[in-house]
Amino acid sequence: MGFQQRTKNIFRCVLFFPIALCAIYFASPSLRLFIGLIPMDKCHLESGEMLALDDFVDASLDLLSRHDVQTCTTWNAPIIWEGMFDKDLYDRTHKQKGSSVALTVFAVGRYMDAYLKTFLNSSEHHFMLGLPVTYYVFTDLPDKVPKIKLGPDRSLKVIKVERHSRWQDISMMRMKTLSDVIETEIRHRCTHVFCFDVDQVFTGRFGPEALGNLVALLHAYYYHFPKILFTYDQNPKSKAYMEPGNGDFYYHAAVFGGSCERVKALTEACYQGIMEDKQNNVEALWHDESHLNKYLWLHKPSRVLSPEYCWDNSISYRKDIQVSRLLWAPKYYNELRRS
Repeated sequence: MGFQQRTKNIFRCVLFFPIALCAIYFASPSLRLFIGLIPMDKCHLESGEMLALDDFVDASLDLLSRHDVQTCTTWNAPIIWEGMFDKDLYDRTHKQKGSSVALTVFAVGRYMDAYLKTFLNSSEHHFMLGLPVTYYVFTDLPDKVPKIKLGPDRSLKVIKVERHSRWQDISMMRMKTLSDVIETEIRHRCTHVFCFDVDQVFTGRFGPEALGNLVALLHAYYYHFPKILFTYDQNPKSKAYMEPGNGDFYYHAAVFGGSCERVKALTEACYQGIMEDKQNNVEALWHDESHLNKYLWLHKPSRVLSPEYCWDNSISYRKDIQVSRLLWAPKYYNELRRS
């Protein structure tokens, strides 16, 4: 874990933990291992047929196959873990339905050279194989986008965007860009859209079992924590503010997706909240991620992905992570975010 990422995590922790425990948590692998032993809630449903179904194929989900983790939400949406789903059935069903996916990723400034080629190459080996995929690469350096050998029914489109002076603004303003491009192009070409951070690497199957109307991701660092420790925005002046006791999970903004209509609604709402905060001289605690968590509390996701779908190997061993499908790449914040 890089120094700046460790500092960021410690700051998050200090907001809610006693300072001594916080320091020990990030310094001690043994304590992180202990945190992983805190049990998750359990699914209250006995069968996938009892879910609020995104698709009829979700009735095949085996909610009782994983006794060690939570496999559904209180609003009857599935939480997708290894061992719950029939890979061949999901592949076959979405091919027959004609599902197609837009993968959006921002590679601005130094992030282009540091991450984009590895991200795209790894996605060609693991992301939605067998379905039509269109990559949308948003960058201020379109001439530097690497040439990638693409498989059948897979294409890449480069869209030039402005580079903001602060990385926080790049992160937040992507919501406006995504909303615009979904409206003008993606919704005419694809049934679903997924939005990814570029500093990640696909390492395992990331298939159509992840597709749904509104898809959120459990944050790898927080899925075993009680809700009281989630780092929601606590500033009442911000549109991302969450009152104490509210919330369901802590979601990671590095991966989110769904149907074009639902993702457009999410990005529009987050952008509006960000702009209202700017007008009031306020910035949410974790920027677009804070607004994302507020939105997903008010508008429940129809599907939640387990941390398998975005894991950090610097976390200590977790028995419940049977496969890692997407990994955090090394973070070089001090170098990449300097002006």
